[in-house]
Amino acid sequence: MRSYTVGSVFGIPIKLDVTFLLVLPAFAALIGWQTEQWVSTLNSTWGLGLPVGTLSQGATPWLMGVAAAVGLFACVLLHELGHSVVSMHYGYPIESITLWLLGGVANLEEQPEDWKQEFLIAIAGPVVSVALGVVSYGALVAVGWSPVVTFVVGYLALANLVLAVFNLLPGFPMDGGRVLRALLARKRTFARATQLAAEVGKAVAVLLGILGLFGNLLLVAIAFFIYIGASSESQRTVMNAAFEGVTVRDVMTDAADVKVVHPDDTIAELTERMFEERHTGYPVMENGRVVGVVTLSDAREVEPVERDAYTVADVMTRDVETIDPNAEAMNALERIQNSGIGRLIVVDDDGELVGLVSRTDLVTAFNIIQSAGRGSQTPSPEVNGGEDSPGRAS
Repeated sequence: MRSYTVGSVFGIPIKLDVTFLLVLPAFAALIGWQTEQWVSTLNSTWGLGLPVGTLSQGATPWLMGVAAAVGLFACVLLHELGHSVVSMHYGYPIESITLWLLGGVANLEEQPEDWKQEFLIAIAGPVVSVALGVVSYGALVAVGWSPVVTFVVGYLALANLVLAVFNLLPGFPMDGGRVLRALLARKRTFARATQLAAEVGKAVAVLLGILGLFGNLLLVAIAFFIYIGASSESQRTVMNAAFEGVTVRDVMTDAADVKVVHPDDTIAELTERMFEERHTGYPVMENGRVVGVVTLSDAREVEPVERDAYTVADVMTRDVETIDPNAEAMNALERIQNSGIGRLIVVDDDGELVGLVSRTDLVTAFNIIQSAGRGSQTPSPEVNGGEDSPGRAS
């Protein structure tokens, strides 16, 4: 989904996902709509003695809903900053923090291999949430607030404690899944610890899904989210183990074998070549330099009757995604996946074409490596904590 950068903290870009912009007003309205239930819950939990009638009148419920929802997501941001500060302390930069439908995500540029570091990074978020809950409760006890402020502060005290417990569920991408992996990695390879933690996460997801079928659809959605997260984390770790030590140069198609087109080729000539050579994308070369990339989808933008009048230069993409031949193969795969493209142009330090690496090249290499016994579901003991892909701390 599209996200928007709204600022930065400690040099970390803060982004709001489209789903967050949709869920925030819905969440505020839900709190306002359920004011009476929340007042009852807060009174019984904290012994506040809030007046139901006063807080349920006029616009008060909706104002409290907005304040509570904004306050909660501010606490989620602080939760993610807890992960981020500890991560940066250990030398792992944070690409960004994104607030979205189910909370927040801190995107680590590199996942720590040391189990103690991962444990401390993962546990930092829940610790921050518990601290915020305790501070909020302390504010309730120490200061006499108006009923409206008491409601909001009491809500945040309870919500932060629930947030900490929820995030400690032992399933990826929850913090609890990473805590469990860190503890398992004390005596196991990183890959094996990931796979065991992922299996536990799947079991938790199935249990939550079954419970959610008895009337809580949100629980079903969370269960699906955890199950997919566990599967993805396990698969990613297997691929990292398989591609350990493999560079782009090892799997790319060499420049001598790369089929190219020229800017002045017509779209009719291009589509004919695509049909004959069974290729759906080509680098565009001019004077020995890569000046663009053209794909089948680019060609389809031109009507068949006009393809003799248009050239490759008219439709090609000039913003070329390139990669160094000595980069890790896993890095190439992640860039292809994240960018939603089919290939990367491999160039040297002088910008000269060295080769091309496609999604097909990488998948074929992965299948061959797996067949040879590397990156299997149970890596050999010699594989000592294979490097994970850029991670996420939720």
